[in-house]
Amino acid sequence: MLYTYRVTAGQETIVSDLLQKKIEKTGAPIKAIIVAPRLRGYVLVEAPDDISAKSIIANVPHIKGALHKAMVIGDIAELLESKPQEIILNKGDLVEIIAGAFKGEKAKVVRLDQEDATVELIEVAVPIPVTIKVNTLKLMPK
Repeated sequence: MLYTYRVTAGQETIVSDLLQKKIEKTGAPIKAIIVAPRLRGYVLVEAPDDISAKSIIANVPHIKGALHKAMVIGDIAELLESKPQEIILNKGDLVEIIAGAFKGEKAKVVRLDQEDATVELIEVAVPIPVTIKVNTLKLMPK
């Protein structure tokens, strides 16, 4: 059965690492720890029973609570599937950089290749052209 725990958003990986270390130390009968990008703020634990699942989360930081109902994998299979997003950009589009050294900066698309885009940072004194992966850009609404 899968047991779902609410955790501090953005701390899912840290919680899963802490749980993994605790499982290794105690030898708890936990089969899997699931952190899914589409389930932000939640960590799932596969355990044989409720007692095992609850004992492993005791005193682990960032865990805020548990959902009352256990699930089977079929209940969340759709959320666990990774679907690549297709990003459609055109020359002149305004974008936000969502990863890397320029995270949070706004830019204008100057040139596009298969996987890379050259953008000019907007909110700087002198426009700086930067070549960056397309999957690190988010299209800004017009």
